[in-house]
Amino acid sequence: MAVTTDILQSYRDPGGVMRRMLAQGPREDRAAAVLMLAAALIFVAGLAPARRAALLDPTVPLEALVAGRLMAAVFVMPLVAYAVAWASHLVARLMGGRGSAHGARLALFWALLAVSPLMLVQGLIAGLAGPGPALTLSGAVVFGAFLWIWFGGLRAAAFGGQPA
Repeated sequence: MAVTTDILQSYRDPGGVMRRMLAQGPREDRAAAVLMLAAALIFVAGLAPARRAALLDPTVPLEALVAGRLMAAVFVMPLVAYAVAWASHLVARLMGGRGSAHGARLALFWALLAVSPLMLVQGLIAGLAGPGPALTLSGAVVFGAFLWIWFGGLRAAAFGGQPA
């Protein structure tokens, strides 16, 4: 299936999408590509809030804000994502899961990519409206969707989709 179709399907059945991805075999290059695409989209989502911040406080140049977001999204976030995926794999193993570390990585990386369209919308809200109820609500929606997709995918990867 196309990535966009899989993203839409992830909101309805994250475990099914994850099982289909895992059935293609362990491909670390594919998992890394998913993570890097997610990181790039998350970086783009942060550009509108950076522009707003630079307009509101001219003492901090836009270039510095963009460089900081680039460093965080493209260099730091992938390292943190690998560590979180490893920790989630260990927790799943402690709970009786039999999945691989690759499955745990793919579940987390896919959840980041699947919520990136929502993060783009949230970035627009942050850039246009700024802090307020709309930004808080959009953040809650993004976080809830992320947890839904990540835990659904992790359950499918570690337990074969069966409840723990």
